[in-house]
Amino acid sequence: MQIALLRKPSLVFSYLKMIRALNLLIVALTQYLTAIFLVGTRGNWMEIITNKGFFLLVSSTVIITSAGYLINDYYDIKIDYVNRPDRVQVGRTLRRRWVIAGHTALNFLGIAIGFYISPVIGVINFMAAFLLWLYSNQLKRLPFVGNLVVAMLTGTTLFLVGEYYGEREYLILTYAIFAGFITLIREVIKDMEDVKGDERFGCKTLPIIWGIATTKKFIYGLISLFIITVWLMIGSISIVLPVALILTLILLIFGLNKADTIREYHRLSSLCKVIMLLGVISMIWI
Repeated sequence: MQIALLRKPSLVFSYLKMIRALNLLIVALTQYLTAIFLVGTRGNWMEIITNKGFFLLVSSTVIITSAGYLINDYYDIKIDYVNRPDRVQVGRTLRRRWVIAGHTALNFLGIAIGFYISPVIGVINFMAAFLLWLYSNQLKRLPFVGNLVVAMLTGTTLFLVGEYYGEREYLILTYAIFAGFITLIREVIKDMEDVKGDERFGCKTLPIIWGIATTKKFIYGLISLFIITVWLMIGSISIVLPVALILTLILLIFGLNKADTIREYHRLSSLCKVIMLLGVISMIWI
């Protein structure tokens, strides 16, 4: 009896660890803040928070994202044993068939909720679930393609808010581009962090085919394009966000220039998360 009781929390913790609960919280927060501050109903935050349909939309996004994390860890068992062995859950605390079952059930639920809300959202959710599976199975092992897909899906989480409220405002597009850019930068940095395991198992990511030095130059180019795009799109509305963005990205550039260890690349990846979160919070002042 005591052994059984000890195993249950372990299984729950393993699932929570695999679906990246903190990341899912950021996804939900992003969608709610987008609805509250960027769509036409801005100011009436209580109406948005208590809107059951929008709650279902956010829930479906979180559910499909969590399914994506499950299938990613399922396909990456061998690579993760090299890159981050302490984080491997599949085959240890969770059997492989339970991971697949969880992935299938979550996707089915997320897509069903999407179609319940509207056919368009249902189709978007279906395509997101398919692309997350395809990314984990094939695309992440290709140069840049997988990075771009994840960036596009991140931006889509904001697009869904505009679709639900029947609005595709300029600011929503701006923040979708913001989210996509910083995600793209983070994904390439993660590839540099994971180059050892990726190379061993035949992946063809940018750091493997170009080398670390050239990949860094590519990221500098992405950051420059990122700054120019956000400045042009939002500089006339608010000067605070572009200036704050430039300052944080300068920190990222300096850190990237000096980075040459897995730990340092991991810190830069975490810094990208902080930049994303600061961008989300900045919606309050737009």
